[in-house]
Amino acid sequence: MLNFEDANKKSKEAMDVAVKSYSALTKGFQAIATEAAGYSKKSFEESIAHFEKLANAKSLEAAFELQTNYLKSSYEGFFAEATKIGEMYADLAKDAYKPYEAPVAKATAAVKSAGAA
Repeated sequence: MLNFEDANKKSKEAMDVAVKSYSALTKGFQAIATEAAGYSKKSFEESIAHFEKLANAKSLEAAFELQTNYLKSSYEGFFAEATKIGEMYADLAKDAYKPYEAPVAKATAAVKSAGAA
């Protein structure tokens, strides 16, 4: 028979888990957006500084060296930032799933014990 108190308790537990997961997602996405905005600003500022240096280059060789160094540092910076943001997304997924670990383990145990009976 359906027990309304148990159903209400289960519903509240499910809502609490969903809210905790949503909170972790929100914090994670906000941190990622902040990081991406910071990188974009830094990259833009470095580009402006580079073009100013490039415009003041005294020779073609100096301009070529400036451009080569800029491209190398930009490439390295981009991949470092991409790695960092990738790790942030992995951490976000772990944090968002964490509230579901206990209920899933409990449900899995209940299914296993029901199947063994």
